[in-house]
Amino acid sequence: MNGAANTLKGLYIPAVLGLAWLAGSHFSLWNSYIIPPPAEVAAAFWQISSDGSLAKHLLTSVYRVFVGFCAAFLLAFPLAVLLGMFSRLSAYFDITLEALRHIPPLATIPMLILWFGIGELPKLMIVVMATFFPIFFNTLHGVASCDGKLVEVARSFGLTRREIFRRVVLPASLPSVMVGLRLGLGYSWRALVGAELIAASSGIGYMILDAQQLSRPDLVIIGILTIGVMGTLIDLLFFALTQRLIPWKVGESTDYGRG
Repeated sequence: MNGAANTLKGLYIPAVLGLAWLAGSHFSLWNSYIIPPPAEVAAAFWQISSDGSLAKHLLTSVYRVFVGFCAAFLLAFPLAVLLGMFSRLSAYFDITLEALRHIPPLATIPMLILWFGIGELPKLMIVVMATFFPIFFNTLHGVASCDGKLVEVARSFGLTRREIFRRVVLPASLPSVMVGLRLGLGYSWRALVGAELIAASSGIGYMILDAQQLSRPDLVIIGILTIGVMGTLIDLLFFALTQRLIPWKVGESTDYGRG
C-alpha cells in the first residue's frame, strides 16, 4: 500500500509540469517553435511510432548499452574481486585506475574515431569506460568490506579460496555489487547518448541531433523524454531484481562509485 502511495506522490511533479506546459502553450506564454504544444509532440510521437523509426533508434541504443554494459561487467567484476581478495596487488593498479577514472569517456571520442572510425566499436567503448568504474569500485568495496572473522571461520572449516568466495565473500559483497550495476547502467546511458550525438547514424542521440538540424523541436522533446522513461524503467527493473536477490538490503543506496 505504501509503495502505491509513494508512486502516486511521485507523479505529482510530472503532472504539474505537464499542466504548466499545456497551459503555457494554450496562452502563448512562449514561442511555440521553441517549445511546441503537447498536441504537436503527441502527433509527432504517433507518427514516428507508427513508421517504426522510434523503435529502430531505441533498439539500437539499447543494444549498445547492453553490450557495453556486459563487457564492462566482465572486466570490472573479476578485477575488483582479485584486488579485493589479494590486497597486495592494489599497489600495482591504484595509480593507473585513479588516472583513468578522472578522464571523461566523451573526451576520448576524437581519438576513438581516429583509431576505429565511426562504427559501433567507439560507441561501445564509450559505454564500457563509463560503466567500468561504478561497477569496479562498488564491487571492490563490497569484497574488501567482507567480515574477516567470517573468512577465518570458513578457513578453519577447510574451505578452499574458491569456496570462501562463493559462500562468504560473494553474498556479503552482493549489495555493493548491485549498487554498482545500477549506477553503471545510468552512466552508460548518459555516455552513449553523448557519443551518439557526435558520431552515429542511428540511436536516440542521433535522432535528437538530426531533429535539431531539421528544426524539429517536437522530435527533440520526444528523444529526451524517451531517454528519461527508459532510464526509469531500467532502474525499476534493477530495483525489483535487488528485492529478489538481497531483500534485507532494500532501501540502502550507498554509492562507492567515486564520481
